Amino acid sequence: MTEHSNKMPKGFEIALKVGRPPNIVKLFPNSKALIVSGKYIDRAMLAKGKAISMAANGRNIFVIRGALAAAQRANSVLIVEIARSEGTYCAVNFWNIARQVDALCNEMGITIPVAIHADHYGIKSPEDIGPAKIEIPTAFEAGITSIAIDASHMPDDQNLMANLALYPFIPKWAGLETEVGEIKGKTGLSTVDEALFLIRGLNAHDIFPDWIALNNGTTHGIEASDQGIQVGLTRSIHDALTPYSVSGAQHGTSGNNSDRLREIAALTRTTKANVATALQMISWGLEVNDYGNAILDPDGKFIKVQGQGVTEELWLEMVAYADAKGLKKGDYKKLNLPFESKLLAQPQAIRDRMAKRVEDFVYQMLMTVFNAADTAPLAIEAILAANSFDPGSKAGRIEDPSDWTPEKIAARALSVEADKGAKGNFDD
Repeated sequence: MTEHSNKMPKGFEIALKVGRPPNIVKLFPNSKALIVSGKYIDRAMLAKGKAISMAANGRNIFVIRGALAAAQRANSVLIVEIARSEGTYCAVNFWNIARQVDALCNEMGITIPVAIHADHYGIKSPEDIGPAKIEIPTAFEAGITSIAIDASHMPDDQNLMANLALYPFIPKWAGLETEVGEIKGKTGLSTVDEALFLIRGLNAHDIFPDWIALNNGTTHGIEASDQGIQVGLTRSIHDALTPYSVSGAQHGTSGNNSDRLREIAALTRTTKANVATALQMISWGLEVNDYGNAILDPDGKFIKVQGQGVTEELWLEMVAYADAKGLKKGDYKKLNLPFESKLLAQPQAIRDRMAKRVEDFVYQMLMTVFNAADTAPLAIEAILAANSFDPGSKAGRIEDPSDWTPEKIAARALSVEADKGAKGNFDD
């Protein structure tokens, strides 16, 4: 692994004392890891301008280790996240990810601010809200410092009502992401109208999200086409939301070329970009293009790079397992859990090269695509300026609560211009 300087950044010790949220202080009282609210990550990107923080989906320990090493090299803040659905096919989940990040930060001497994000807390029907009121607080008790409430599978009024119902169970200091439009590619693209509906309704109830995620043309997993992010659509939605000071969260980056991602950084209000499938594939040693999308051979099979990632023997075993289970290319993510122990049981040199491959990829993304270099000091400055683990909200209430009662929300939703597109399960 790359060696890092042990020199503490300016203000680090004070930031460590005042900037860690109460749940982190309780869990890790003696830690030197600067785990912070997701709000501070967003604020650092806004302070630099036209910059995006990577939100690395830590599907395995090698991805987390490599992403932390890269962010330290780039002097960049970082979000380490896991989606609720990922916890069903990975050993990493909402309740153990913070402990892994904290341990690695202390082991590796990581001094950049890091947020722990619970991505895609999916609400697919009103019946999911009751259990969520119990489960969400437990995730924060386990060290989560930021969360995405994703009720975008439901009609617009139910999406808004779910966000309203769950907000009281999220700490006020925590980073908050909301979502409009399932992330599923070229169908059911988000509209200005439905994004405004969601953010205005939240604003009326004194809820000011840090990020909004859109379906702006990308998919989760392996991108089959180059359609990708629709930058113009994203910009028009972000511009319409300007009075509400909400930043953009970009999902599905693995299938988009670097130039398009640079456009998102330069032309929109995006400050968070999720990278999941790419980092998984890179850690395993598969051949990818410059923006992390897996390259297939003429037979439509993944290409394993000799001497990179897992051992060749283990990769053949993983492929045989996938074939036996009938897993398609987009389902290789389901190899994470059954092979967790075997991945960890590889020799040290193999484990190191898995993490190093992730590190090098993430470093290049942070430096040359996301414009995230040297944002760590900006987050520390924000913590010191606030002298708190909570920087407060970026926005204030504009909307009249009397215009956004449950009855009026249902009535307003009838006139919202929206296209939900095809049905499906698009939650990680």
